[in-house]
Amino acid sequence: MAEVKVQNLVLGYGDVKALDDVSLTFPDGQLFGLLGPSGSGKTTLLRCIAGFILPESGTISIAGETVDAVPVEKREIGMMFQNYALFPNMSVADNIGFGLKVRNIEGSEFKRRVNEALDLVKLAGLGSRRPHELSGGQRQRVALARAIVTRPRVLLLDEPLSALDKALRVDMQVELKRIQREVGITTIFVTHDQEEALTLSDQIGILREGRLVRSGPPQSLYQAPGDHFTASFLGDINTFEGVAGPAGLRLADGTLLPWPAGRLDPARTAIAVRPEEMHVSSTAPAEYTCAVRGTLEHMMFSGPTALCRVRYGERLLKVLVKNSELEDIPPAGDVWVSWPAKRSMLLHNET
Repeated sequence: MAEVKVQNLVLGYGDVKALDDVSLTFPDGQLFGLLGPSGSGKTTLLRCIAGFILPESGTISIAGETVDAVPVEKREIGMMFQNYALFPNMSVADNIGFGLKVRNIEGSEFKRRVNEALDLVKLAGLGSRRPHELSGGQRQRVALARAIVTRPRVLLLDEPLSALDKALRVDMQVELKRIQREVGITTIFVTHDQEEALTLSDQIGILREGRLVRSGPPQSLYQAPGDHFTASFLGDINTFEGVAGPAGLRLADGTLLPWPAGRLDPARTAIAVRPEEMHVSSTAPAEYTCAVRGTLEHMMFSGPTALCRVRYGERLLKVLVKNSELEDIPPAGDVWVSWPAKRSMLLHNET
C-alpha cells in the first residue's frame, strides 16, 4: 500500500485551468473523497494520478516514488470507471481476471485470486455468469473486484455509485467501505454527492474551478468549514451577516448573535448555522443564546423530521426539526428560530 502525494499540479485547456496549483496528500490506507461541482477538476486530478493525463507542471509520487515519467500500466493502480466498462462477452470470472491475464497469471493462481476477489465482494458462485445476468449492484461489485484483483498499490474510483438507485447506493456505500477496510488499500474516489463523500471518506478534498478549497476529516469540514463555499457545498446552511463587535454579530434589525467562543474574529463577518441545529417555537426558549423572530411560511413533513421554512427579513431560513417537536410549532404565523451560540459557524468574509 502507499501514500499518494501531488504537488503543485497545473493543467490547462486553453484559458481554462483544470488544475490550478493543486497540492494534496492522500494518506496510506485511507479512503479519500474528492468532492466538487462539475468542472471543478476532481476527475482530471484522478486521471493525472492514474497517468492517463500528464500535467503541465508539478509532481506526483506514490510511496515516495515520483511517477511523473512512469506509464499507466506500471504505476500499479487499480481503477474503476463510472460505467464499470465490463466486457459483455466475457464471464464474470474472466472480467475480474482480465488484468491477471494481461500480467500472464494463469492456471491455479488465476483461479485462486479470482475466487478470493469473488468472495471479497460477496459474489461467490457467480463467476460463470455474464454481466447482463447481474443486477446493477452486482455489476458494480464485479468492476470493483477487477480493480483490486491485481493487488494494486492505489485504487481510483470515478463516481463509483452514480449508476445505482438511491436504496442500492446506500447499501453499496456500506459494502465499499467494508471492502476497502478489509483490503487496506489507499483509495481515492471522485463524487459530486456531498452525502456520499461525508459517509464514505476518512478525508475529503473539496475542489472549485481547478483549485483545492479545503481538505480534512468529514466531521471537521462539516462542523467548521471556515468559508461560505465549503459550508454551503457540504449541506444546507442559514447565513447571517452583520457588523462584528466584541460581543457578537449585530444584525440589521439590532439582533445580537453572540460569537460561538465568546470572542470577535475580525477576519470573519458572517455566521452560518446548519438547519438541524436550530429550533422553532412560538416562544424563545431561555436555554438558547441565539434567536431571531420570523414568520413560518411552510412546513414539509417527511416522517421522522419536518423541514420548516421561516421568513426572516429577506432571508428564508431552513430549519429541520424532529417529529416529536412539531407540537411546539404553530401551523403558521410568527415564530422564534433559536439555537445555541456554540452551534454557530464563523465564516471568512471571502466567499
